[in-house]
Amino acid sequence: MESTEEFKRWQITWSDWLNVGDLKIEAEEVIRLLGQHMTEERAKRLDEVLAHRSLHIVPVLENIYDKGNVSAVMRSSEAFGFLRMCLVDQPGARFKAANRVSKGTEKWLDTRSYKSATDVVHDLKHEGYQIWATDLDTHDSIDTIDWTRPTAIVLGNEKDGVSPEMRSLVDGRFKVPMFGFAQSFNISVAAALIFYKAHTETKKLGDRALLSQEEKRQVLANYYLRCFDNPEALLTEKLKR
Repeated sequence: MESTEEFKRWQITWSDWLNVGDLKIEAEEVIRLLGQHMTEERAKRLDEVLAHRSLHIVPVLENIYDKGNVSAVMRSSEAFGFLRMCLVDQPGARFKAANRVSKGTEKWLDTRSYKSATDVVHDLKHEGYQIWATDLDTHDSIDTIDWTRPTAIVLGNEKDGVSPEMRSLVDGRFKVPMFGFAQSFNISVAAALIFYKAHTETKKLGDRALLSQEEKRQVLANYYLRCFDNPEALLTEKLKR
């Protein structure tokens, strides 16, 4: 079993300079040197995916019990192009990455772990995000959200939903409309529905919702590093020539 701290290794380094083991190297140099060992097809695929990456929507998962659900939500988030993912786990909580569900997509995300609702809300609001949480007890639907603003979406655990602490901190609460006898969606299903709505709405914003050229370059350098088992050794060898 692993804690969510394990996902810190999948944080994006947002800088033009990257620390790769003992090396400190420019992002542009990482792309140039490792690109020599990248197949044309692989490099093209990375560029295609990066063209649709966005920081406009940030999913936040709070105290999820079924860790397979966490991996499933991560997979959906990556599929819709959302780059960042925030995980909130109470101290002592344990996490097991269910790769059979996520299919390794976590390595393409900028995943950050937090110990409390206060910490994640503080960081997101500091970066200019409005924060909305799912809640079955509210009358507001998903259509209430102004998707033109950078938005973080909080999904709570399967039993109790978002915590009272989180409810007191968010800007609003919403639910996905349901018309049958079922009272709630499975969290991974709810996430997929919400992400589709968020993607559809933010797509209308065009380039405003996508990464800048500088951000794309920084993320691409991170992605190139993640394509190799030992990028430090490879870069060190290339720099000696």
